[in-house]
Amino acid sequence: MTESNGAKPNDGAVPESASDKTTVPQAADATAAPGAAMPAWEKRFRAPRMGLPRWAEDAPERSLFVSNVTGTFELYTWDRTTGEQRRATDRPNGTTGGLLSPDGEWIWWFSDTDGDEFGVWMRQPFHGGPDEPAAPGLDPSYPGGLALGRDGTAVVGRSTDKGGSTVHVARPGAEPVEIYRHEESAGVGDLSHDGTLIAIEHTEHGDAMHSAIRIVRTDGTTLAELDDTRGGTEELGLATMGFAPVRGDSRLLVGHQRRGRWEPMLWDAATGEETTLAIDLPGDLDADWYPDGSALLIEHSYQARSELWRYELADATLTRVDTPEGTVSGASARPDGTVEFLWSSAAEPPVVRSTSGRVVLDPPKLPGIGRAPESVPVTDAWVEGPGGKVHALVQKPAGKGPFPTVFEVHGGPTAHDSDAFAAGPAAWIDHGYAVVRVNYRGSTGYGRAWTDALKHRVGLIELEDIAAVRDWAVTSGLADPEQLVLSGGSWGGYLTLLGLGTQPDAWAVGLAAVPVADYVTAYHDEMEALKALDRTLLGGTPEEVPDRYAASSPLTYVDDVRAPVYISAGMNDPRCPIQQVENYVERLERRGHPLEVYRYDAGHGSLVVEERVKQLQLEIAFAERHLGRRDLPVDLPDRAGPAVHADPTAPVDPSAPAGLADPAGPAGPAGPAGPVGPAGRG
Repeated sequence: MTESNGAKPNDGAVPESASDKTTVPQAADATAAPGAAMPAWEKRFRAPRMGLPRWAEDAPERSLFVSNVTGTFELYTWDRTTGEQRRATDRPNGTTGGLLSPDGEWIWWFSDTDGDEFGVWMRQPFHGGPDEPAAPGLDPSYPGGLALGRDGTAVVGRSTDKGGSTVHVARPGAEPVEIYRHEESAGVGDLSHDGTLIAIEHTEHGDAMHSAIRIVRTDGTTLAELDDTRGGTEELGLATMGFAPVRGDSRLLVGHQRRGRWEPMLWDAATGEETTLAIDLPGDLDADWYPDGSALLIEHSYQARSELWRYELADATLTRVDTPEGTVSGASARPDGTVEFLWSSAAEPPVVRSTSGRVVLDPPKLPGIGRAPESVPVTDAWVEGPGGKVHALVQKPAGKGPFPTVFEVHGGPTAHDSDAFAAGPAAWIDHGYAVVRVNYRGSTGYGRAWTDALKHRVGLIELEDIAAVRDWAVTSGLADPEQLVLSGGSWGGYLTLLGLGTQPDAWAVGLAAVPVADYVTAYHDEMEALKALDRTLLGGTPEEVPDRYAASSPLTYVDDVRAPVYISAGMNDPRCPIQQVENYVERLERRGHPLEVYRYDAGHGSLVVEERVKQLQLEIAFAERHLGRRDLPVDLPDRAGPAVHADPTAPVDPSAPAGLADPAGPAGPAGPAGPVGPAGRG
């Protein structure tokens, strides 16, 4: 399971050292009425959650995980030998991008400014101490992957708007050395066990959706190249899944799309030998190594659910790893052969489990909140669409329809909704709404052709599928056609604004979070990696294909919007920058259109629980008011009452009963791989 350490790094300014914190600190002040008065939807956000712990390769008793126990998502260390847990980072806007060195002595974490994703890597001793620049000599940049060697060497991927993508080797006591540079997107995939080979994912061929892999030595000379795009002429991508965890083994686990889906193979960078893996399962396959290199841990995703398997390399035996039905959001094999995984379903909040039968990490319980309340399960709908059957996940409240219905549109676009717990949709259900989530063309999880269908008619293709599911929801009696809400964040926010303009009679209310609103201005202001993605999706720059950008821009259709519009935007967002949102808002204001705009001091979303609660309260109040369901004020109510605290002296007990998490929060600290494509806004 290759992870990104920079796709969406942490928010906030560099803090003073957090080394004086020797246990998990006091849980957050929920600033709420007593627990009995707090609604279930809010408890799901405020209940502390724990991410999947990632352990140091040569010191498996030392782990790093993410938690929001103080009300902000931060990095925590966990010494499994002593049971001690410590908050390692402490910043106003949170931190989630982090990695342990192989010996477990150092925590590397990414420091940006208030969510702008532009910064430097810092490091801190595992047991506490001052933070220091981890790679002195490297200027701030967007992160492009990180890999740490056993001799203290670091391989750092970077990108800047003017300098393109670079890779640097930083050795202890020496200035970092640049070993790679290109104007197109590239990033660090992995470093071999013996520290001699570096895997770089790159899109030098110009297709940001389909990466190639180059293996270089630490001096930057090339050892091998694997390019399934054949120089950009074929839409076949590769992904680095990790070098073999054995010294002197030059095999790389690679994800490929040669058979119409993502699946793993082995590639020996030294000899060029490729080994196909016979894994006869439908759907997409992700993979990681067991620590001794004898087997692979397979994550199998199919029809919005996922499960785990063990694949023996010696004889190709495939054995299912026992997990409940739902979604595995991350997994890691331990040296003793057990597997730890973060699991949830739409009805049941996440928990970090082990195949040994125990719960791995359990957060403290806030008085009056306890475990996050459960929600309702999803049902599957398969609807005929213009490009084939569209899969939608449906949740509905008690009672008989038709219901007011929220179409919650996922971001990415290269992502998909799954049978996983999400506090946002659960809140709408609690308020009497049905929730429909559509895995439109462009989504992952349904084969390469489905994902790659998103070209040139960007936004319009996805909305055709959403419209087909909308028609089904109305004709089936699920949805009230007069009370349909189109909602989403990031790419989902973009589709919301575009849908309000191109399908004005279909929607009663629109709720767009951190959206693309003016595609041309967004292109010129966004980070370079997203410019590359847009050139791939639309076939060029706004100057080269102006008609395509115009057809796909919500601003083009702003005068056709009829539904009231709510927009939230981060002032420091590098993915969906604020100026292009302001351009759209100005056009709506000029018309005197019903509009509410909420701006907040962060980047592409927030890692602060209080901020997440506030934003959802505002969205629900806006929808209720404009649908005529309740007479609610625009401003948040003054929710007086005693503050809610947990015992400040109580550390998180990893052996306690199941703790529940929310996958809307980070699943765990970022790993060494920095994926290049398919890229996305999130």
